[in-house]
Amino acid sequence: MWEILQQLREQRKTGRSANMLFEVLGDMWVISRNPYIQDDLIENRKRWDSLRHALHHRLDQIRQRATENENQLALELEHAARKAVGKFEHELLATADRRKVVMRRLSRVTKKHNICFDGLSRVSHVTDATDWRVEYPLAVIKPDTEEEMAAIIAASIELGLTVIPRGGGTGYTGGAIPLTADSVVINTEKLEGLGAVVYRKLPGRDDEVATVRAEAGVVTRRLSDLAGKNGLVFAVDPTSQDASTIGGNVAMNAGGKKAVMWGTALDNLVSWKMVTPDATWMEVERLNHNMGKIHDIEMATFRISRFHADGKTLLEAPEEIAIPAQQLRKLGLGKDVTNKFLGGLPGIQKEGCDGLITSAVFVLHRMPQFIRTVCLEFFGNDLTKAVPAIVETKNFLDNNKKVLLAGMEHLDERYVKAVDYSTKAPRSELPKMVLLIDIVGDDENAVAEASSEVVRLSNAREGEGFVAVSPEARARFWADRARTAAIAKHTNAFKINEDVVIPLERLSEYNDGIERINIIHSTQNKLRMVEAVLQFLSSQPKELKQTVKKLDDSAENDAILQSKIDTACSHLRVVQARWQEVLDNLDSVALNHKELLSDEVLNLLAETDTLFNVLQRRDLRISYRKEVEKPLKELFQGQSLEALRNKLDDIHKELRSSRLFVATHMHAGDGNVHTNIPVNSNDYQMMHEAELIVDGVMKLAGELGGVISGEHGIGLTKMQYLDKATIDAFAGYKQKVDPLGRFNAGKLLAGSGLENAYTPSLRLLQQEALILEASDLGEINNDIKDCLRCGKCKPECTTHVPRANLYYSPRDKILGTGLIMEAFLYEEQTRRGISVRHFEEMNDVADHCTICHRCLNPCPVNIDFGDVSVKLRAVLKKQGKRHLNLGTWSSMAYLNATDPLTVKVMHKTMIQMGFKAQRLAHSAAKYLGLLANKKKKPPLPTTGKTPLREQVVHFVKKPMPGNLPTRTTRGMLGLEDDKMVPILRDPNKVSEDSDAVFYFPGCGSERLFSQVGLATLAMLYEVGTETVLPPGYLCCGYPQAATGDDDKATAISTSNRVLFHRVANTLNYMDIKTVIVSCGTCMDQLLKYEFEAIFPGCRLLDIHEYLMEKGVKMEGVDGVQYLYHEPCHTPMKTYKSTNVAATLLGQQVTLNDRCCGEAGSFAVARPDIATQVRFRKEEEITKGIQELTGQDKAVKGNVKMLTSCPACQQGLSRYNEDTGIETDYIVVEVAKHVLGEQWHTQFIDNVKAGGIERVLL
Repeated sequence: MWEILQQLREQRKTGRSANMLFEVLGDMWVISRNPYIQDDLIENRKRWDSLRHALHHRLDQIRQRATENENQLALELEHAARKAVGKFEHELLATADRRKVVMRRLSRVTKKHNICFDGLSRVSHVTDATDWRVEYPLAVIKPDTEEEMAAIIAASIELGLTVIPRGGGTGYTGGAIPLTADSVVINTEKLEGLGAVVYRKLPGRDDEVATVRAEAGVVTRRLSDLAGKNGLVFAVDPTSQDASTIGGNVAMNAGGKKAVMWGTALDNLVSWKMVTPDATWMEVERLNHNMGKIHDIEMATFRISRFHADGKTLLEAPEEIAIPAQQLRKLGLGKDVTNKFLGGLPGIQKEGCDGLITSAVFVLHRMPQFIRTVCLEFFGNDLTKAVPAIVETKNFLDNNKKVLLAGMEHLDERYVKAVDYSTKAPRSELPKMVLLIDIVGDDENAVAEASSEVVRLSNAREGEGFVAVSPEARARFWADRARTAAIAKHTNAFKINEDVVIPLERLSEYNDGIERINIIHSTQNKLRMVEAVLQFLSSQPKELKQTVKKLDDSAENDAILQSKIDTACSHLRVVQARWQEVLDNLDSVALNHKELLSDEVLNLLAETDTLFNVLQRRDLRISYRKEVEKPLKELFQGQSLEALRNKLDDIHKELRSSRLFVATHMHAGDGNVHTNIPVNSNDYQMMHEAELIVDGVMKLAGELGGVISGEHGIGLTKMQYLDKATIDAFAGYKQKVDPLGRFNAGKLLAGSGLENAYTPSLRLLQQEALILEASDLGEINNDIKDCLRCGKCKPECTTHVPRANLYYSPRDKILGTGLIMEAFLYEEQTRRGISVRHFEEMNDVADHCTICHRCLNPCPVNIDFGDVSVKLRAVLKKQGKRHLNLGTWSSMAYLNATDPLTVKVMHKTMIQMGFKAQRLAHSAAKYLGLLANKKKKPPLPTTGKTPLREQVVHFVKKPMPGNLPTRTTRGMLGLEDDKMVPILRDPNKVSEDSDAVFYFPGCGSERLFSQVGLATLAMLYEVGTETVLPPGYLCCGYPQAATGDDDKATAISTSNRVLFHRVANTLNYMDIKTVIVSCGTCMDQLLKYEFEAIFPGCRLLDIHEYLMEKGVKMEGVDGVQYLYHEPCHTPMKTYKSTNVAATLLGQQVTLNDRCCGEAGSFAVARPDIATQVRFRKEEEITKGIQELTGQDKAVKGNVKMLTSCPACQQGLSRYNEDTGIETDYIVVEVAKHVLGEQWHTQFIDNVKAGGIERVLL
């Protein structure tokens, strides 16, 4: 049909009809792949009728034209299209009824809010880290407990839905991607139960072994950290461990760098529990565990127990199965996950196709006492010397009985560039290959000697080695390895990611094969560039006459230009012929093609060298810049030909972006090579060529005796490469245990590859935004387009707390944002008007962010969704669609106020009276039982609009702080005049050598918690510093920017900078070298003020860092232990915050992680979301108290929370009722103990008695 449609499109009479048919198909395509548009049409009958009318109107026109022209082909197409439209209508309209049926049945076995049909939930679960999609699931289910899983699966089966198990969504082959619309994805992230380390006797072993039980939703890193705290090691550590979960680790048989020592998940499992396709329970136990690699024993034995739906009553006597080692992995390989049958062993390596893993028990290992990390950097162009270092090093360490190889990871040259690698050698060039090696042992000298020998071996191969001993240095060495996903940044994050396993002794051959692919495709790309330039120059380019000054044409000038073109084309054809000859003769002996080689290259040749060898060593280079760009730009030099040179650059840029290459990094110790090909998903030719490369890679792996996957699995992306015997073996197993396809229907079976898969293109979205001049949306798209879907942001994200029913990770919000913007652009193009619903959905995404910026640090491609959220809010505000919120409005009004009387009145009404009213409302609600027994229960989801009554309850749930100062800092000191610059100093301590600082107190330290600003000034006064305050009440502008009010934020920032320049000019006799802040958001905003131009040579420093530099120190406090809450916007940028706090307090301070939930005006704007965030923080506070005291609550001030952010102080003080913990600012605590309990009144008295100079501005 597509061929017929294309034929009709190219004919004059039928071209219009064909285009209309494309529009009909395009409408259905976009809508079927955008849940936001679907939901809008399902719930808005008027908009649905408009679409339906448009579809049928086009089809009626097509039929009319075809009838008039007697075109039978067009009529056949119209008939087929009308059937497709009818099917589309039926399925879309039936969705609402289908959802009601699903909700009614599933709500009997799980809470209603765990059953999700919303757009964000569905788009978050339609894909994984591959970014491939096939069908959206009908629903996403998010169970609360392991116990309810069997009933949920039974209900899903009853509804005729196939179940897709899902954990962190980090899979690289599409194992969790639904293949049918009649599916439910079961998200296991709430199953976060993680037991203590237990020493137990395993079946068949006499000794006690360290074990740990984890539920399916436990993030892998948590288990690793627990093991580490107990002096043990969890062996399963995939690169995705910051986001992957235990259920997925089992189902995929995950590995990692430690697999070289202890194997993969299969090798380390004691037992696992799962729900089967008949909705009953199964437990699989490993017998006679060898505490090492499973293929090292002759036979692996397992016991399988089946239970009724209650999970306790045995269905039948347990069964034992024995699997020969050669069936578990291909002989001679360290990893192999291609055998999906695996001797009929349930769950493991089955990718969720035979049941749902709910929990597992693993063995833990003891890491030898001493460990060193060796980093080897290879700089030589001849990688035939470098690559054998892998095998050489491994053989050396394997033969050394005093040490063990605990990890060996490899990065090739392309990855070295992608991760922004910092060379450790004192060289200006990047290494061509990097090896990271962990060497361990119980003999420190033996470990040191082995490390030195590894370095020495590398030196002989043109490598340089470096050894890290301390944990900090080792962590820094390994940091680059975690950023390997950045390889796809230049293709907007889409890449084909394959992992193969190659026998170690044949790694060099594999590397040669990959280099051959890269040389061929690089040369072909350059040849396409040359051909494009030839075509351009041969077409009388208009750029030849685009001069700066308009000059008349002349025959003489035309002849000169034509001569240049002829010369350029002649040169290009020579280059083109030479490059093509090289490409055609890669395997020919180089000496037979001397005409292609320079004298320098000929002098380096060995007799047997082929042209490929010479290119691989880079003795010969195919250089576009040197052989094409440089000569042409020299030929077309001069101002008059600038436009032509720019066009040549554009051609180069466009074609270079479609250049294919293969990059590799590997778990080198076991030959598991991750082979990645970045691809532009909107470039179909590039995608097709990439598929051919993958074909070649898989063929090469097979020829070298390897397998097509060592840990990623098969999923969708590798099905076409599985041999028939392997597919048939699994198909037989599937037919036996799940003949009706109740789990992951169609997956891992013949025909389940990528034939029906697609991936969206943010490049196309960017082009649409440009066409429609939607520059704001284009800018947001540009910010998110590089997202890799890796999920590393999820554990760090404040608004991703599954157990609090909060699922708004940056990864998921990026997926949602892309489709919301697509909905905007689609509806703008179709002229049917943008639905108000989409603005609501964008508000929802924008609201679920505290602008903490925690997601930036773990992101391999440096996406900061905090910045994206601010831009979303700005777009909504500009469109007049931002939610109006009384809490935000009143907060901004107070912060924007600069008049002393206005500040005084608002402080009285909002802070004193408002806070008191909220505390009274809290007490009343508590008395009436509205808050009873709810604080320990997980809060409800907050997707969409939360009813007003619930918002009120959330607002009063935790009381606002009491006993706040009744006046602002300036009010207490009498410094409210905005025409005077106050300078505070102690005349008895200030000398010519004293520091002069400029202190910007900010709104929180000056207006809300004015004791913070006062304590800052008191301590600066105490250490003999001259302190300059800005005149009048000022805000830094950050709160306004965070709400999306760009205009106000810019106006404030500009006004402040002008004012500060005036202050600097007025006080030019003072040598101000430090700007002091006492607030993190002020610090972040002031960093943009370019203070170096205001006070030359100055620095920005937090008050606590400054006091530490001045030697201020308490003597510690008996009976009090301190927790430190580091603000999301930490003001301490120069020193580590906990070290600063510990130094000032004179005792150890423990970091207490997670957001307090206040986040400026966030808690008053969306108290419902703040409740979810606080749920997680309260857990962390309780955990901190338990670790310090062994109790659940602080008692009589035995544990105190300190912070360095005014908003955080407000937020943290609200936990006092539930945790017993008191909160204060570090500088206030220091002032209290250094200056005495009455420090504030004494300071005010002292400073007013001759300690203030007022300078007229």
